[in-house]
Amino acid sequence: MKKIQISPSILSADFSELGSEIKKLEESGADMIHVDVMDGHFVPNLTIGPPVIKSLRKFTNIPFDVHLMISPVHKYIKDFAEAGADIITIHPEATDNLNESINEIRKFNKKVGVSLNPDTDISVIENNLQDIDLVLIMSVYPGFGGQKFISNVIEKIKKLYEIKKKLNLNFDIEVDGGINFSNSETVINAGANILVSGTTIFKENNGNIKKNIELLKKY
Repeated sequence: MKKIQISPSILSADFSELGSEIKKLEESGADMIHVDVMDGHFVPNLTIGPPVIKSLRKFTNIPFDVHLMISPVHKYIKDFAEAGADIITIHPEATDNLNESINEIRKFNKKVGVSLNPDTDISVIENNLQDIDLVLIMSVYPGFGGQKFISNVIEKIKKLYEIKKKLNLNFDIEVDGGINFSNSETVINAGANILVSGTTIFKENNGNIKKNIELLKKY
């Protein structure tokens, strides 16, 4: 049985209590912390930047899974790496040269993630798969929390998993967007091993984070 990891999105946390929310996530069994960074340009929303990540770093030792929805992304990689990101995930559409941006992340000894929007085909990154640690498949259009899961991404997850097996590669398959108790098993069975969830983890079962993380891991 493969190990399933949960990366709670702090987009759904109480922003006035982010430090204590992160501690609570760690104590409740979160494997990493998913940080959504939006610039109001690449996606229609604004969130947090490197100074906030740096200030939050002291609250936990578990990995910061930082998803950069910003464009142009390349020039900001250094800032997020130095702020305390452990995994830096970028979109191919947000850089002029994906290979250069992958190498830039590597330069800071960080794990490399590349994200695919619902309409972005795997072929866009197929030649890069041997160079990355994680593929983040978006199951909603990035920009806002609380959206409904787009079911046709299941086929994309399956296809990516088959490529991974065929080429004997070792990258993680992470899925983000509308993940809940009714679809998590399907997503895991399709090939995902990391689930990002915000609303479900923070809101379901009267906000019982530990229970919600455990339920998402069951399959």
